[in-house]
Amino acid sequence: MGHQLSLLLIAIIAIGVFSQWIAWLVRIPAIVLFLVSGVLAGPVFGVINPTEDIGEVLSPMVGLSVAVILFEGGLSLRLHEFKEAASGVRRLVTVGSALSWALYSTAAYFVGALSLPVSLLFGAILVVTGPTVIIPMLRQAGLNRRTASYLKWEGIINDPIGALLAVLVFQYFVLSGGPGAAGGGVFLDLGLAVIISLVLGGGVALALGWAFNHIWVPEYLKAPLTIACVLVIYGVASEVFAEAGLLAVTVMGMVMGNMSIAGMAELRRFKEYVTVLLVSIVFIVLTADLDPQVLRHLDWHAAALVAVVLFVARPMAVFLATMFTDMNWRDRLLVGWIAPRGIVAAAVAGVFAPTLIEAGYTGAQQLLPLIFAVVFSTVVLHGFSLGRLSRWLRLSAEPNGVLIVGASPWTTELARALANELHVQVLLVDSSWHRLRTARLAGVRVLYGEVLSETVQQSLELNEIACMIAATSNDAYNALCCSHFVNSLEHDRVFQLPMYDADENNDAKVVARPLRGRPAFSDHAQYEELWRRHHQGWQFYKTKLTDNYRFDDLKRDRSPESIPIAVLHDDKTLLLSPAGGTGRPEVGDTIIYYAPKRMDEDRRRARAERAEAANARSTDVTDPARLPDAEARPARETDTPEPPSKES
Repeated sequence: MGHQLSLLLIAIIAIGVFSQWIAWLVRIPAIVLFLVSGVLAGPVFGVINPTEDIGEVLSPMVGLSVAVILFEGGLSLRLHEFKEAASGVRRLVTVGSALSWALYSTAAYFVGALSLPVSLLFGAILVVTGPTVIIPMLRQAGLNRRTASYLKWEGIINDPIGALLAVLVFQYFVLSGGPGAAGGGVFLDLGLAVIISLVLGGGVALALGWAFNHIWVPEYLKAPLTIACVLVIYGVASEVFAEAGLLAVTVMGMVMGNMSIAGMAELRRFKEYVTVLLVSIVFIVLTADLDPQVLRHLDWHAAALVAVVLFVARPMAVFLATMFTDMNWRDRLLVGWIAPRGIVAAAVAGVFAPTLIEAGYTGAQQLLPLIFAVVFSTVVLHGFSLGRLSRWLRLSAEPNGVLIVGASPWTTELARALANELHVQVLLVDSSWHRLRTARLAGVRVLYGEVLSETVQQSLELNEIACMIAATSNDAYNALCCSHFVNSLEHDRVFQLPMYDADENNDAKVVARPLRGRPAFSDHAQYEELWRRHHQGWQFYKTKLTDNYRFDDLKRDRSPESIPIAVLHDDKTLLLSPAGGTGRPEVGDTIIYYAPKRMDEDRRRARAERAEAANARSTDVTDPARLPDAEARPARETDTPEPPSKES
């Protein structure tokens, strides 16, 4: 038995994680593959049967996993994002929740032909717009930060609110025998549970933050201690009032996420890894546990009810709730459509449905299949449409920009060439207003401040950034910047200027390789070398590859000393060139490189002869056009940064 259970857990974990990986490779929502994989492994082929194989441990396992997932979601709720979308978020989680409950319940009663108690419970469960679904969707959709904040805050806050509302309805109508017998006791219990959850979650978060900052907890115990506290809080609050633990852990995550806690970056990273694993496991388990027999209870009433929920009730609730707020019509349209349901909705329905069936309520047998029908419909429809709809509404942040850390004459020329001539989004960041002056006068977008500071982090729209280059004179600082941004931009898109070979051979003077970004451009593109070549008159050039002028032709024609900088694809995606070079540019790509100003006449003549023989009439074919705004000039005394020096 133990051996079989081990194989079962291995299968669940493997299916979940590989589903996420495949979804990333083929660029589809991971939640869709979870559902498909779970259904195939469970109801279709019978490889996994969680109820029989795991038994009574299944329900508490799902509950504890959801608690950790909600805590991690609370960590991601930052107050500066709330300030940007404050009025809209407040309406969505208050007026929007109440309207959603009323509209969903009304639809269930009149369209779904359910009894009143079952209809009210159905509406309460659907108030939940699970973060376990919406956060992976947002990660792939690339929405701008403001629009993503609406969906993220609504999903994370509504999860415990919807669960508590469902518990309230269940206790008020079922356990207490109806409105007459219940009186106000249920509401008093609910109010007490909310207060206890807020005090417990917020108090433990403050205590942990204080202990971490005063070095009462070693680094290696911070993450385990946090998870242990999350589970304890969930258990204690749930003992006071069913599902109150979800609210308590969400509050704990929100408080800790907005505190200045030492080691918070590592804690966030660890929690994200754990959450990715738990989301995979729980979704596979729940979908594999679905009994195909429950689908027999669905009829045309069920199909009509799901359609009304998706296309009428949700858009109407969002439209009415957000009237007279600062949300524009694009945000309201997107939020009105996107409301996927997930783990919490399915778990709550699975807990309450058997009791309702035993009590003999009309439509109780349809509650669980109806909830699963909504979960499947919203996950598939919203998962596949979010990216397309956001692009159509111009709410997506296209990740084609370049973040340059460190202003110098060379990086200023690079930023000006990319932004002004190739129309690439460029953001040049430096803590010296003086060093940014030339870039500002050239029309380059700049950000004054320390890139690793909390203030600058809050103002960065990383969804717009495709790659980053740390190009200061300090190798250690460049490595620190790269290690900070690697989790947001992926390792293959985080670069720093290469170090000198002499340093590479001395372990005492070089930054450890795992802590660095990828070496950029060329092995000879160190800070001092680029500075020297800038004052020798080197310039940036661009050449678009065509059928008549390919990459091999460009390699023959350009100076052997030239330094490859980047490749701009037809879709305006820019990729910086790593030292040593990887990949091969294709026809239609634009190559940007850095080369001496004067080229040998023999090279020009050879290039012209080849171009004439190929009947190439494009200027990009006959001559790699120099970027007009990238010409070298002596820096004025007021523009000259500090002399370059090698900082250790």
